[in-house]
Amino acid sequence: MTRTDEIIQIGQITIRFLLEGKDTNEQSAMFEFIVPSGAKVPLPHYHLHYDEIIYGVEGVITFEIEGKHHEVAPGQICFINRGAVHGFQNLSNLTAKALSIVTPAAIGPQFFKESAEIVNAGGPPDMEKMKIIFEKYGIVPSFPKKL
Repeated sequence: MTRTDEIIQIGQITIRFLLEGKDTNEQSAMFEFIVPSGAKVPLPHYHLHYDEIIYGVEGVITFEIEGKHHEVAPGQICFINRGAVHGFQNLSNLTAKALSIVTPAAIGPQFFKESAEIVNAGGPPDMEKMKIIFEKYGIVPSFPKKL
C-alpha cells in the first residue's frame, strides 16, 4: 500500500487520500480532509453505494445527518449510513481536520479531481456538470438545509 501525498483542492477544502480501493481489494478507502473556518462546503447529499465513518482529528466539524446535528471533535466518530442525507460545516474559528473512511471503496480521488475542475473554474459551479459527476459516483445531491 502506498500513501499518496497528492493534495486535491476543491474550493477551500483540502483532501488527501491515505488508502484507495486498489489498496484494500475495493473494501474501503480513507482520506483526510481539512475545512477552514467558514469554508464553503458541498451541498447536503447522500451516497447510494457506501457507508461513511468520520473521525475527528483537529478542530470541530458540525455534520447534519437526517436533520440532526453532530459535532465531530478530535477523537470523536460519526457514522453515516448509505442513503442518509448529510452535509457539514466548520462553524468554529479554527481550521478542522477529519478522516473519512468509506466502505466499500465506491469513491476515490478521481471523484474529487473531477469535482475540483468544476468548482475551481471560477464563478459559480456549473451545477449540471456537477450533477453528472455526482451521478457517475452514486452521490445524490439534496436540497440545502441550514445547519
